[in-house]
Amino acid sequence: MEQQVEWVTVPEEALTPREIRLDRAAVVLRWGAIANGALVIGLLLLALIGGLQQGSGLFSSLHSILLGGFSGTADTAVAIVVLMILLDISLLLVLMVGVLAREIWVAPGLLVVVVANLAALLLVGFTPGLVTIIASVICGVVLSRDLRVFRVNPVMLKELRGRMRGIRAFIVITIYLGLMSGFTALLYLILIAQNQASGSASAGQIGRVLFVGLVGIELLLIIFIAPAFTAGAITGERERQTYDLLRTTLLASPSFVIGKLESALSYILLLLFSAIPLQSIAFLFGGVSESELVLAFVILMVTAITLGTVGIFFSAITPRTLSASVRSYTVALAVTFGVPVLASLPLLNAFVNAVSGFGTGITGSPVLEAIFIYISLILVSLNPITTALVTQQLLAERQIAGFWGQILSSNGSTIPLVSPWISFSILYLVIATVLVVLAVRRMRRVEAG
Repeated sequence: MEQQVEWVTVPEEALTPREIRLDRAAVVLRWGAIANGALVIGLLLLALIGGLQQGSGLFSSLHSILLGGFSGTADTAVAIVVLMILLDISLLLVLMVGVLAREIWVAPGLLVVVVANLAALLLVGFTPGLVTIIASVICGVVLSRDLRVFRVNPVMLKELRGRMRGIRAFIVITIYLGLMSGFTALLYLILIAQNQASGSASAGQIGRVLFVGLVGIELLLIIFIAPAFTAGAITGERERQTYDLLRTTLLASPSFVIGKLESALSYILLLLFSAIPLQSIAFLFGGVSESELVLAFVILMVTAITLGTVGIFFSAITPRTLSASVRSYTVALAVTFGVPVLASLPLLNAFVNAVSGFGTGITGSPVLEAIFIYISLILVSLNPITTALVTQQLLAERQIAGFWGQILSSNGSTIPLVSPWISFSILYLVIATVLVVLAVRRMRRVEAG
């Protein structure tokens, strides 16, 4: 008879002085992220007030205070500040998780964050970066007493060595590349047949279609592969009855969770790199730039990281691999196929219409039109497929990979917008970090009986 596993809530495990020091450093970074989040909310409220009170000069005041060295328009400056603060939030959360897991990249990561925000402060007057700088410096001072605690994650090394020593890893790579190669050949034959029939397709068009098709099939494969590698990371240890042995070691819960995640993501990253030569075939035909290749890789990598953390989160909160896999794939499929349905609604596809040059179709209140455009941008950024398609369309038709302005149909004014890959990356990294933090807290609070 199969033994039923029950879950009981227990007090958090006793922390050593070293772990208390690490927790204090992590709390500093967490409060830095919270302060940045409060600043973002305040800026959005002020931006809404400034939109309602046109001509009040509020945007100009925010421009001079928050990004005084930027020579663009005031509303664009406010939008850049919001995105830069969101990027700081994601970096602080990632560093917080790294501190708890004692990762070796924490010290150079803190240095990079401080240097980047100092450069932004000196070059363009990014004053909100002071919050991130102060939090990072305090964290570095707290950790400076015990830098030897940071090391290469032992769980990651063990899992990655075990994965690459077996034949299964190479079989997965072979099948992955075989599917993509077969799809590429089939798509090429279809395009050649259509070209011979109509004689209208150029080499550049063939290259672009091949590139979009390759990235699309690779994205679908990543959506199904990433949760599979992480959904059984923790539940598998319990089912093999090796979890208790791991917990008797001196390994901290964050190191265990991050090590499992890093080993899976390292292999997924190998899959992404192995497919770059196939994507580069499009360069033989032309019509594809290096920027499109880089942005496609960024979207694929961020998608893999986030879906991997979804799997590790459900693996931490459920007792069985099957239930963790079902929940992970439910979330992945809902994001992949459910969000585009919402984004296609007439009032919620304003951003897509703006990118296409058709206009938003919303008249009357400019504030209401701007709100629908930004909601549509968020919906597009929630889905990797729509993000990739709209980003590619912006880059191909308008040569835009960053910020741009959209003229409102209601009053002819211009609002700042950003290419979806930027908001997608920031949003997904924040979600991934929050899921990892929740998984670590669950590991500390709950144990199998």
